[in-house]
Amino acid sequence: MRIGIACTLKPDNPLPANAPDDLHEEFDSPRTVTAIAEVFRSLGHSVSELGDGRPFIEAVLKAPPDLVFNFAEGSGVSRSRESRVPAVCEMLGIPYSGSDPLALAVALDKDMTRRLAESLGVTIPKGITLAPPPGEYDGEFAEFPPILEEAGLPLPVIAKPTCEGSSKGIRNRCLIQTTTELGPTIVELWRDYQQPVLVEEYIAGEEVTIGLVGNDPPQPIGIMQMIPKKSPETFVYSLEVKRNWHDAVEYVAPAKLPPEVTHAVEADALAIFVGLGCRDVARLDFRIRDGVPYFIEVNPLPGLSPDSGDLCYLAYRMGLTYPQLIGMILNATITRCGLV
Repeated sequence: MRIGIACTLKPDNPLPANAPDDLHEEFDSPRTVTAIAEVFRSLGHSVSELGDGRPFIEAVLKAPPDLVFNFAEGSGVSRSRESRVPAVCEMLGIPYSGSDPLALAVALDKDMTRRLAESLGVTIPKGITLAPPPGEYDGEFAEFPPILEEAGLPLPVIAKPTCEGSSKGIRNRCLIQTTTELGPTIVELWRDYQQPVLVEEYIAGEEVTIGLVGNDPPQPIGIMQMIPKKSPETFVYSLEVKRNWHDAVEYVAPAKLPPEVTHAVEADALAIFVGLGCRDVARLDFRIRDGVPYFIEVNPLPGLSPDSGDLCYLAYRMGLTYPQLIGMILNATITRCGLV
């Protein structure tokens, strides 16, 4: 089979002036593309690299592959940027891996995903989404505490951009514990990421992630727990933690959870996967407080870096190798698309 790999690579050029240092955090390295291509070639497939954006369109028009293996994040601020590759594939009739444009667009928007999860009976943290005003904010932050009070959101809260992944924009400072931190943090996120900010109640408890692979129904490959090495009462699985995880956190899989909590996480994850219309693979994040899982986020386009992807960390601790994980995702896609 001829497989084309669609991905968004980290650019070599320096970051623009005044841009946050995580501007390209979601994008992949050539090493990830090479690792995936090696798995496919070991299975007897021919592989081409398609890139993203205009180069991707030009490549598939010139020589359409039998299957596009998609993990292209897309660039820019658009909340539909992860949907571009699947949309092109659907227009051209090319089978592709992973979820369709609608599922990817909804999942990237944390506010939309929260509403969907709540409609499915899944427990979510209290939250409110605050849109940036036109132009530059020039207030004195006094309006922010009353907004939270009206929404029934007591401190502490956590603030995050609504349409980013890979913990982009989620820093340690995003855990807001005082009213004086509230306004400046939200306004800084508005300025840096040019999008609304989701403000949620902080769920003090265990942080876990679950990976699902397959279809009809998808199967959990395990639940992984992120155990902080210090300050568990204020732990945020932030970008600083992910970048320095060896010193900040211990990854444990299977997670050390009571059987009934494990079952609840699996049931909620499956409900969201099916309700959102995910396909082939997804990773979902939860916080557990007093035995109750609170849904945080779903990523139907999880990072597949062999060195830094949470789904890969989970798979390794569950006894899977990188080729086995990638092979499972590919097999799910091939079966669903009827390419066997």
